[in-house]
Amino acid sequence: MRQMTQRGRATRPTGPSGRPRRADGPRDGDRAGAPRGGDLGARRARLREVIEPVVTAAGYDLEDLAVSRAGRRHIVRVIVDADGGINLDAVADVSRAVSVALDAAEEAGGDIVAGEYQLEVSSPGVDRPLTLPRHWRRNVGRLVKVTVRGTPGRPEQRAAGDRQVTGRVIEADDERVVLETDAGRAEHSYAELGPGRVQVEFVRLDEADESDEAGDIDDIDDEDDVEDEER
Repeated sequence: MRQMTQRGRATRPTGPSGRPRRADGPRDGDRAGAPRGGDLGARRARLREVIEPVVTAAGYDLEDLAVSRAGRRHIVRVIVDADGGINLDAVADVSRAVSVALDAAEEAGGDIVAGEYQLEVSSPGVDRPLTLPRHWRRNVGRLVKVTVRGTPGRPEQRAAGDRQVTGRVIEADDERVVLETDAGRAEHSYAELGPGRVQVEFVRLDEADESDEAGDIDDIDDEDDVEDEER
């Protein structure tokens, strides 16, 4: 996962004492007795209104947005992705653009992130669940574990019920995904699948040794060819 962190401070008008002053009275999430969870939920909705257009305009998808409190500071976590992945430079560009948009929204009088906040923009990690067609499409070629649900319209699956399947993603489009398992290839609609989980694969030591030996042989042949040319 690639991550870029920035810090910011919300700008709000202040009264003579220097304390923040509200121009439009208490907001829904700040009323006496309002639950803190509701306050964070409202902030998350306001943040999405500001952040999602910026991410989309940059050519990426907003995969997740979370806001939490750490003492007197808010932590704003933004996860973005795109076909072909997203590199650290792109993450940094998005982070700067989002930070500017948040500052502009605060200066315009919106109570987006009250007080000091920390912005964290990152790309998805391998532990992110595959829940949308684009997630599956971006993981073609990878090994995935997923629950295949029994389908009422298909007797062979209805009898089997839900089952765990581990297979390699061969194809994926907006309607279905093709998995290759030990039993062969099978096509599934997304309605049949639970969230997929990418499996970490390790190269076996004997395979790595064989690959290294093959590389050494190629290098020796290349050296012989150079000597022949010099002669």
